[in-house]
Amino acid sequence: MFSAALLTLLCFPIAASPVKAGNPPITLPLTSRLNFSNGTNHLLARDRARVQDHRDSNMHEQRSTNVPLINDYVGYTVSVGIGNPPTTYNLILDSGSGITWVRESVYVETSPSFCTGEPVGTTYESGSFSGIEWVDYITVGPGLTVVLQSIGVASEQRDIDADGVLGIGPVATTLGTLKDMPTEPIPTVTNSLRGQGTISQEVLGIFFRPYGGSLAATGGQITFGGTNPGMYDGNIAYTDITNSRRSRKYWGVDQSITYGPEEILGLTAGIVDCGTNFIMIATDAYVKYRLATGAEYDRVTGLLTISEVQFRDLLDLMFHIGEKTYILTADAQIWPRSLNPQVGGREGLIYLVVCDIGTPSGSGLDFYNSYVFMQRFYTVLDTINRRVGFATTSYTYAATNY
Repeated sequence: MFSAALLTLLCFPIAASPVKAGNPPITLPLTSRLNFSNGTNHLLARDRARVQDHRDSNMHEQRSTNVPLINDYVGYTVSVGIGNPPTTYNLILDSGSGITWVRESVYVETSPSFCTGEPVGTTYESGSFSGIEWVDYITVGPGLTVVLQSIGVASEQRDIDADGVLGIGPVATTLGTLKDMPTEPIPTVTNSLRGQGTISQEVLGIFFRPYGGSLAATGGQITFGGTNPGMYDGNIAYTDITNSRRSRKYWGVDQSITYGPEEILGLTAGIVDCGTNFIMIATDAYVKYRLATGAEYDRVTGLLTISEVQFRDLLDLMFHIGEKTYILTADAQIWPRSLNPQVGGREGLIYLVVCDIGTPSGSGLDFYNSYVFMQRFYTVLDTINRRVGFATTSYTYAATNY
């Protein structure tokens, strides 16, 4: 077993390496990943389990769970090289965790690969992984290589058809990941890139393209070390990470929500999270939204459904964050109709993407601005300044789902 001091030497290069000023940001493509084998109800169960996991975790330990990992997912993967020479793995992008791991069955050891022997693991929305910590090279793009990055090599996990996970959450989300040293954080890949001087800012810029009618055209990009101005309009507006105890260790922000002129959720805290499928809001806000839209609950999918007439009358759903208001148009509030059959829905029906988080407002974790929100707004995750930024894109007001 390795001491905490040795792990610090191996895994915390930020304390030892100066940051090189002026390094340009580097942008990488993202690939959409969809698995609808069990339908929308399982996607919702996955989201709600993720919410529960975030609620039950704290700054020093991770909740254990016996809920099986559900192999239904809508999200994005990025190609990452591990080892030297690198082997390429397709890793799920997850902003709700900071640990990066690969399945043991696909992991290829190379000369710099080093096993620390430390048990490692974490819980996710509906399951967990466990394994052993290794230290290795990670290459996330041309010129973006981390030397001596801590990763997990998972000996136990189920039903993930990707090779693993690339965690882009804050470092605080890694507390409890090292089972014998639960108070020791692990540097994230972004943290290490800045610490080794590869990028000059610990900033991620994320662009997701909505699914619309063509899955082949979906995807996006992630920028390490800054933003890509070509992917958004105007300026980025920033808001500080919330002070809410339940949300602050994630990419948590404060916001209120109005539907047309009606406030449905007062100012409260929640999370910006690309690992969640649907927009989740507190139960009281969900009820107000359902009544205001006239939507009916569909037992088959677990989603709200509206008629053609109600869709034409659908008002803007407005998210008030900091000094800015971010609008989800009627089109942005519905599930892509071309994908109805893939989630167990009926062709021709209109399903809404706003769902019940399962608890009333006031918990300090009252909403999830999920990937369907992030598909409409360029999103910036700024670690050092503890802030999240948004900007409109060419898809903010586009009609892609109807």
